Amino acid sequence: MFIQLVCVGKLKEKYLVQGIAEYSKRLAPYVKFQITELPDEQAPEKMSDAELEQVKEREGERILSHIKPDAHVVALAIDGQLWSSEELAAQLDRLATYGTSHVVFVIGGSNGLSDGVLRRAQTKLSFGRMTLPHQLMRLVLTEQMYRAVKINRGEPYHK
Repeated sequence: MFIQLVCVGKLKEKYLVQGIAEYSKRLAPYVKFQITELPDEQAPEKMSDAELEQVKEREGERILSHIKPDAHVVALAIDGQLWSSEELAAQLDRLATYGTSHVVFVIGGSNGLSDGVLRRAQTKLSFGRMTLPHQLMRLVLTEQMYRAVKINRGEPYHK
């Protein structure tokens, strides 16, 4: 299985970089894992609704250019489905068995995801109603992917 994480914004904090590197290394024996980091769109702090949509559209075009046509796309969105770790594992197992071996998780920038990216996604996933920094979400998602792999293999870790 090939799991790709497409995300907007540069990861700067050393502790997050180290944590993601650790879970990426742990994933390596089980799946092909790739992080595609895209630059966020430069925009003023205060924007009109139209300017906000333009920023999201430009970021969305960059995101979509890194997603292959046959990939199953999971967009992280506040209004997405809430899954337990076991449900994430089951979804990945189902996709690997019956769907596609290429799964793309998308984390947008601080302004959210464009309508085009949300339409392209087969699934919208939420980690809860709380807002988390996008950089921290990368670490949480990477850890959960590792946890899902361990659950599917029946190996200890996830408890």
